[in-house]
Amino acid sequence: MAFELPALPYDYEALQPYMSKETLEYHHDKHHKAYVDNGNKLAAEAGLGDLSVEEVVKQSFGKNPGLFNNAGQHYNHIHFWQWMKKGGGGNKLPGALQKAFDSDLGGYDKFKADFIAAGTTQFGSGWAWVSVKDGKLAISKTPNGENPLVHGATPILGVDVWEHSYYIDYRNARPKYLEAFVDSLINWDHVLELYEKA
Repeated sequence: MAFELPALPYDYEALQPYMSKETLEYHHDKHHKAYVDNGNKLAAEAGLGDLSVEEVVKQSFGKNPGLFNNAGQHYNHIHFWQWMKKGGGGNKLPGALQKAFDSDLGGYDKFKADFIAAGTTQFGSGWAWVSVKDGKLAISKTPNGENPLVHGATPILGVDVWEHSYYIDYRNARPKYLEAFVDSLINWDHVLELYEKA
């Protein structure tokens, strides 16, 4: 199953002013495309070209860093684009999600504080996550292209804290970017869909 660059689920201007057209063009068309191209080449070389992206991520972790980095980032970004939408974010969570956030993460406000803290304190490049592990929600952070899949968890929400995700719009103010992501961009419907699957 060759990796493919998915089309954005909205136009390049849709997420302004929280994420600019320029950021999306660079991030999707250049960075994500490079992960797809490199990932396909390295997966084929490793004899894993027929596997799903999830399988390639799991099988290359700790064994083939080049392939893992590109496959991991491809997996992360497939969802990252869908984790955002115009008019998203805020504390209006679908019922089932609200219940899980209340019981497992201490409610929306605590989730917001802990999720932003995870993203802010991830040193260098990486991601902050909400995942389902052992039937409960947990917040975590990972370096580079690593994700909860390789730690026995299923990610249902993630935010990219690589500089290419926010530097054009926020310069070095990563916490401001994370706040805008939570308050104004999260597509809670996609989060719910992944939560129900998990």
